[in-house]
Amino acid sequence: MQIIKCETQQAHGSSGAITISTPTISPTTYVTREYRFNLEQIIVAPDGRSRKAIAINGSIPGPTIEANWGDEVVVHLTNGLSNDLQNGTSIHFHGIRQFWANQDDGAVSITQCPTTPNNSITYRWRAMQYGTTCYHSHIGLQALEGLFGGIVIHGPASANYDEDKGVIILNDWDINTVDELFLSAPTEVLPTLENALMVPMSSVKMEQQTKLALALILLSLRGHLTGFVWSMLRAILTSNFHRQPHHDRYFERPCPNQALQDKNLASCNGAAIRCYSESRQRGHCEGFWMRAIPQTACSEKKSPKNIKGIVYYGDELSTPTTSGHTYTDGCDDEAMSDLTPISLPMETQFHLDARRLDDPTLMEVYRGHHSWVSTSGVIDLPHKDVWTNVVIETTLSVPRPIHLYGHDFIIIAQGSGTDDGQPTTLSRPLKRDTAMLPENGHLGIALKTDNPGAWLMHCHIGWHSEEGFAIQFVEQYDEIKPLIDYKDLNDNCKSWDKYENMYIVEQDDSGI
Repeated sequence: MQIIKCETQQAHGSSGAITISTPTISPTTYVTREYRFNLEQIIVAPDGRSRKAIAINGSIPGPTIEANWGDEVVVHLTNGLSNDLQNGTSIHFHGIRQFWANQDDGAVSITQCPTTPNNSITYRWRAMQYGTTCYHSHIGLQALEGLFGGIVIHGPASANYDEDKGVIILNDWDINTVDELFLSAPTEVLPTLENALMVPMSSVKMEQQTKLALALILLSLRGHLTGFVWSMLRAILTSNFHRQPHHDRYFERPCPNQALQDKNLASCNGAAIRCYSESRQRGHCEGFWMRAIPQTACSEKKSPKNIKGIVYYGDELSTPTTSGHTYTDGCDDEAMSDLTPISLPMETQFHLDARRLDDPTLMEVYRGHHSWVSTSGVIDLPHKDVWTNVVIETTLSVPRPIHLYGHDFIIIAQGSGTDDGQPTTLSRPLKRDTAMLPENGHLGIALKTDNPGAWLMHCHIGWHSEEGFAIQFVEQYDEIKPLIDYKDLNDNCKSWDKYENMYIVEQDDSGI
């Protein structure tokens, strides 16, 4: 393992920051972090009005999964929902690459069947990346009913700090459940939601002369927000995880640190913002707002001005006074011209459209099936360590965050209209796991086939994935079967088949 000391930035709690030569290398800690999650339906009133929601261990969001870089993480999930809700479930760990562990990805219809009420499933994965992200249910729109939480993998930090305040998740909220709202989604314009929430806290206390770390994550149905980050915070858009060795200004990195001060940060669904507070003397500042402004072009809310929180000093919580900021009402990624990316070779190109998914792809692979029906939306990627280009195009006037499982991808094209089909030569493309497909535009990405499995790629707007905006890659088919725990997979699916027949569960969505 190559270790490079950074001369310009010290990491928190260490003598110097480090850079790792490849994202597939991580320390071996021989430590297991174990979590037990129980799902239940509860009554909540976060905006003062009561309605049903789904909680993990009685809380929304669920417990934050914390581990150190290199630890093993084990999550035991028990579905405690009642049978009359007809709720299967799963958990997907957003941004976790699941190297050679595809079956633990939690993607219903791809890597597992839904886990039925009164049954359990165990996920086991290695923390081979470090940074901040989230987990959420991966069946229907269940995640937006409360089945989500934060993930923090501790590693080298981008700045010194005294205390980590954890994760705040921005999520959509409405007095109606998402299942009620979805009834109109296939035939009408997508519903305008009432509000959004900052959970689990909308106020953060700071002590004088201390520096804090705080992570903000956007997880929503129609998500694109502009966050107002005041000068008391330095923000680094991590896009979930530290990605070595491809640094840019928007990925959390140990060195060197470029802060974004007095900056409005655009955040698409699934992205994370890591903030570090500046030390303040008593009397310099009593507090400041954290604001999240929905972009009306793609994420309109009925009460957009109510999405805010307070960072305050001392023991008294007072209302801050601040002046307004100007911002652009667009639904785009941060400007590519601000970033500092990498070089790589390019190869094959595919054009994709929407699909419908059904039985788990891993089960089909285990049984030796290699002929895919068109509705499964499978693209075969048989070769190892090959760069493959994918172009997604849309004629719709709604921008879409596109998320890929099991990989980080390179952005090779992003803009209005259709892709011109010309060979792409870029010396400094960007690396992410989620990127915006512009309205009436195209997004070109390149992924490297270095992780065998069946991997989903879909729009991260809940309504759109529910309606079938998804595709899957079957990567290195011949390497997948030895990785499958057939007993666990078969037991999981037999339980779902029995439940589905007993309660006459009808699939009215894309299956993911």
